Formats: sequence, C-alpha cells, structure tokens
Amino acid sequence: MLALLGFLMILTFMILIMTRRLPAMIALIVIPVIFALIGGFGKEMGPMALEGIKSVAPTGIMILFAILFFGILIDAGVFDSIISTILKVVKGDPVKIAIGTAVLALLISLDGDGTTTYMITISAMLPLYKRIGMKPLILAGIAVSASGVMNLLPWGGPTARAMTALHLEMSDIFIPVIPSMVGGVLFVLFMAYCLGRKERKRVGILQIDHSINAEVAATSEDAYLKRPKLIVVNYFLTIILLVALINEVLPATVLFMIGFALAITINYPKISDQRERIVNYADNALSVVSMVFAAGIFTGILTGTKMVDAMASSMISYIPDVLGSHFAVITAIISAPLTFFMSNDAFYYGVLPLLSKAASVYGIDPAVIGRASLLGQPVHLLSPLVPSTYLLVGMVGEDFGDLQRTFLKWACGSTLVMIVVAISLSIIPF
Repeated sequence: MLALLGFLMILTFMILIMTRRLPAMIALIVIPVIFALIGGFGKEMGPMALEGIKSVAPTGIMILFAILFFGILIDAGVFDSIISTILKVVKGDPVKIAIGTAVLALLISLDGDGTTTYMITISAMLPLYKRIGMKPLILAGIAVSASGVMNLLPWGGPTARAMTALHLEMSDIFIPVIPSMVGGVLFVLFMAYCLGRKERKRVGILQIDHSINAEVAATSEDAYLKRPKLIVVNYFLTIILLVALINEVLPATVLFMIGFALAITINYPKISDQRERIVNYADNALSVVSMVFAAGIFTGILTGTKMVDAMASSMISYIPDVLGSHFAVITAIISAPLTFFMSNDAFYYGVLPLLSKAASVYGIDPAVIGRASLLGQPVHLLSPLVPSTYLLVGMVGEDFGDLQRTFLKWACGSTLVMIVVAISLSIIPF
C-alpha cells in the first residue's frame, strides 16, 4: 500500500509540474501533504516535514550566497576584460570565434545560472557572428552545450537537488565528478572546433577591425557598477574561493557567505549600494532557495512515511540480478532521457531517491548514484521543459526544434564522454 501511495504521489507531482498545472515549488509542498493525509500520517507529518527542511538548510543557504557572490562579480565587470580579450584574439576566423564562444560560455557558467550565461554570451558574441556571416544557431548550440556541462556546479541546480534529495554533502557528489566535468569541457571545445571548421569552409576568414568591440554589449547595462580598478582583487578573491571549496577548507555554505561579504564590501562599500545590489538579486535568489526548502518537505515526508523504502523494494523485484552491480552505469545512462522528458525537479526529487534505495540493496553507495545522476545534464538543457533555452533561441532568432535537431547528438556525445571518464577513473563503478 505504501509503495502504491508513493508511486501515485510522484506520478501526480510529475504530471502537475510537467503540464504546468502547478509551479514546482507549490507542488513540492502541497502534494506530499495531501498524500501524507491520505496515508494516515497527519499527526507525524509536521515533524517529518521539519526534519526534511533541516536537512536541506545548508544547501539552501549555500545557493543563496553563491548567487549573490557571482552576481556581485558580474556587476563589477569581472568578465568584461575576458570578453574583450576573446574578441581581440578570435578576429575574423570562424574556428577561433567558435572556440572563443565556448571559452566565454564556460567561464560565465561559473555562476550556475543558464539565463545569465546566455544573456552575457549572446550579447557579447552575436554582433560578431552577424558581422562574419556565421550561423547564430551555432552560437546558441555552443552556449547551451557549455552550460550543460557547467550546470553540474553545486550552485547550478541538479547537483544541489541531488544533494538535497539524498542528504549528502558537496564532497560526496560534486568533488569526485570534477574529472568528468573536465572531460565534458574538453568535448565542448572539440565540438566548437569542429563547428568552427565547417563555418570556416562556408564563409572563409574575414579581416575585421576592432570597432566590432563597440557593438558588443557589456556584461551589465549599468556602467556605474563596474569596478575596473578592482579587477585583480576580484580575480584573486574568486580563485581563493574556488580553491577553498575544492580543498574543503570550510563548509561550502560558510565559504560562500564569507566570499559574498568580502565581494560586496570591496566592490560596493556604501551601504545604500549594497542594499541595491541585494535587492537586485532578490527575485532570482528567492525563487531558487524557496524551491530547495519546499523540496525539504517533499523528501522529508517521502522518507519519514517509509514510502521511499516500499517503492524501492517494489522496484528491486523487477530488476534482474545480473544488472544489479551495474546500477550506477544504468543510472548515468537513463539520467539523460529521463531528465529530457521530465524536469530536474521531477527527476531528482521524485526518481533519484528511488534509484538510490534500489542500488543500496546491491551495496552501491547513495553518493555514487548521486554522481551518476548528474551525467545526463547536457541532454537535459535541450529539453522543452527548460525555460532558459527558450530565452536562448529567442535571443539568436532561431527555432527551438532546429537547435534540438542540430545539437542533441552533440549533447549525447558530451554525456557519453563524461560517463566514460567517470567509469575509467572509478568515479562510478562499472
């Protein structure tokens, strides 16, 4: 009975958010409450939900301050010099332009927000693509491919969801996956090179002057926010933070809080400016963080009612024993189509806990399943369920279907490379 109730709860949740009958945040709160009441868990529901919220609190706080930290750096113009340098280096060679686009998109993607990545990358590179005669679709495809790999950052979305759903730390899931991300990054650069060569054959190499730089949009519309004199300090601060995160000098939440405090104080010492910057990011930060805490209620009730245990037992009975030891690889492979046909919320909060429970029967650590579940993200960003991708195709004036048809095979290639690297380095067992 519990298994059936759990499956119905997840099915209802997925249908409601995929058909956009309810926003994901509302569904994460309302659906588990309704099914907990149906299952007769009314009295225990409060403590279960509260326990779930407590378990995701560190992740929610980390994401909040990561958004604020990288937002401050973008406003201060940290990436402006990178854009200018790329434009000077690539000149009129389509191959260099394509690779430069990939490098820029990969760097901007450090903030973990696909919307920001697309806005900055397209604004910077689209005038150059039009001047050269390159296809804007290639610009969009490179940007979404780069974002698909960098989306694995802990503050990017799927990793935070996996950490939340499985109650794990960044060191359990993200740090081991970094070599796979490196493989994905190299594949994106290879893809950009191949696409650039095709465009070079089509349009040739054109000689252009650097006046094109005047046409390029800055990373922020408000010039008064730029802090060119602090560029070295900001780079140093970013590098120190990333090194500290990787080496786990302090918990990620604490590091981002310290990083944000330093960044906003250094760049905007006036209290009025600080208040303005925080208010500017309030909408984005609130929407992301509130989703994390809503997910805490969902996972808390799903776990506390033992529905997830019953569902996992039910699933295990249908898995051939011969495939049990390969559960991590199976998870990595199916994460691509599953996250393509459903949202990240539905997959990581609904399906991943089931996969983790099922894998535990075969002695596979939940952290391994969490890592495997991230490797299909390059395919996910081409899903029609991802709002930021519509922004991307709108900015370049291309058709969504054309983007999918052209770049889905490249996205699958990126996922395959990351899986191969993960297996080769024993990040996930074969």
